[in-house]
Amino acid sequence: MKRERVSDDIVVFTSTLYAQVNAGAVLTPAGAVLIDTLPFPEETREIADYLESEGARGVVRYVVNTHRHGDHTHGNYLFPHADIIGHRLCRETLLRWGNESLQAAKEATPELDAVTLRIPNITFEREMSLYLGGMTMELLYLPGHTIDGIGMLIRSERVLFSGDAIMPLPSFVWGDREQLIHSMQRVKAMDLEHIVQGHGDVLLRGEMAEVIDENLAYLDNIYEKVKKRVEMGASERDLEKITVEKSGGSPIAMDGMGKKLHQANLIKLYRTFREEQQRAALPAAAVHPDKKARTRRKTAVAHAQSNEAASGRKRVAKKREPSTSRS
Repeated sequence: MKRERVSDDIVVFTSTLYAQVNAGAVLTPAGAVLIDTLPFPEETREIADYLESEGARGVVRYVVNTHRHGDHTHGNYLFPHADIIGHRLCRETLLRWGNESLQAAKEATPELDAVTLRIPNITFEREMSLYLGGMTMELLYLPGHTIDGIGMLIRSERVLFSGDAIMPLPSFVWGDREQLIHSMQRVKAMDLEHIVQGHGDVLLRGEMAEVIDENLAYLDNIYEKVKKRVEMGASERDLEKITVEKSGGSPIAMDGMGKKLHQANLIKLYRTFREEQQRAALPAAAVHPDKKARTRRKTAVAHAQSNEAASGRKRVAKKREPSTSRS
């Protein structure tokens, strides 16, 4: 784990074991607010040890989860006396899928064996203010990477913990590209000195706009490239020809995860465009069925869901929440 102090009261911790994940702490006379944890318990324990050395300022009162992914939440359990704050959708998703996803991650990664699931017990929708030891922290809804993404702004220090709304290569596989663009534009408009990305280096004032513009250009590039190939009838396999380098991204971002994330973005776009094509090709009656047809379809769906619930629940959970730690 690497440690960097960006102000007298704000410390950033970066994983050296997985994808340069960032966590951070805001230290106040009344205790600390921890923003995310690191993927593996051994690194989050290093955070806990460091904060203990800070005395009263380092007593963790709150842990803020910027989104539900395990590489940001696996360490929650190491702060049993802290409240966990997250978006409402973070809590709901972890309640539904968290235990199954964690169990799958443990089977794939023995280092996670001691991890237990702790779910946010304080949630919000759009914005929330947190006051502690004379510091004001503003929690902001920044969806796109996931539907539950949030950031935390310390306005007095002009520091934003962006979660994965800002990262070295944008990723929207578990979220929505348009929402991510909106969140990135919102961050760009802020008057900041530092952005602590969800992964990678802390961004300084002089480089923020350029980095965000490059990421926005990347999102536009892959949109146009994939759309063109779908219109030409290309297969999903043909997406391999759209390299991350030619799209404006870096294959070595986040310790080499850039290429993998890029391909996942392309596949998400491809399948979205194909679904739109298929819907457009349906006859009007299929797109706008009459009332009786809608009733028959709802009844059929209800029967299918009832018949398949027991056997399908685990399979669907694994599809929605891959077993490995995510960015």
